[in-house]
Amino acid sequence: MLRLLGGRPLGARDTEAVSRALDQDPVGSCMVAARVEAYGMSPRFLGGEMWSASTPAQSLCFSGANLMPLLGGDADLDDFAGRALASPRGCTSVVGYAPLALGLWERLAPMWGDPREIRPDQPLLALSGMPAVIPDPLVRLVTPADLDNYFPAAVAMFRTEVGVDPCEVDGGASYRRRLAALISARRVFARFDGDRVVYKAEIGSMSRRVGQIQGVWVDQESRGHGLGASGTAAVAAAIARQGRIASLYVNSFNAPARATYQRVGFTQVGTFATVLVD
Repeated sequence: MLRLLGGRPLGARDTEAVSRALDQDPVGSCMVAARVEAYGMSPRFLGGEMWSASTPAQSLCFSGANLMPLLGGDADLDDFAGRALASPRGCTSVVGYAPLALGLWERLAPMWGDPREIRPDQPLLALSGMPAVIPDPLVRLVTPADLDNYFPAAVAMFRTEVGVDPCEVDGGASYRRRLAALISARRVFARFDGDRVVYKAEIGSMSRRVGQIQGVWVDQESRGHGLGASGTAAVAAAIARQGRIASLYVNSFNAPARATYQRVGFTQVGTFATVLVD
């Protein structure tokens, strides 16, 4: 069932208003904007619902695999929490700008219980234009033929960074399909040493204005040689050549990664928070 906006269903007729709201903050809203641009506002294709307690220009939240408050104040967060609690939980995380994500979680926690992890300080970074370091010329697009060699590195990254084993539930079949789709969309990059991946990254979300990088990883044996900076520069350059802003968010405690991204030329434009729920 569609949620209500001003007493009527929030759907296709609201696409223009929602798009205008998302366009006011292209970096912070990239994950949701990419879905709206690709699939429109139908929950069936969007993979979730768009909620607003008033108008999209003042209040907006995406509810899908992630619960993402995008705009709003305390009263709006009350509304979003009420909607989320009215149905069985379908998300695995609450993510967004820290005041919104943590504020929403405060309202959900009494019913949803203890989270698996809270990451309250995740600098949101952006880079307009070309990177400040020379891109690694050996970083290239991953092809479908590379998937068998790429998959173990992606799993290693996921276990380390997310703290979850993507192979635990279905042997990794769902995660492998997700990677295959990104590869087909030409959004997966890696440097190979023979069949071994020594650097990897993906453009997890791609809106018309922003490409959001995720899954940056350097093989343990290859660290300390600048591959993280030059590899990420190669991905950022690929995004810039498409006329888009490169973006990512990183845990504040990950000092080496933050230093790497600063060398590449990324600057902080906000602070995200993520609550991982069981």
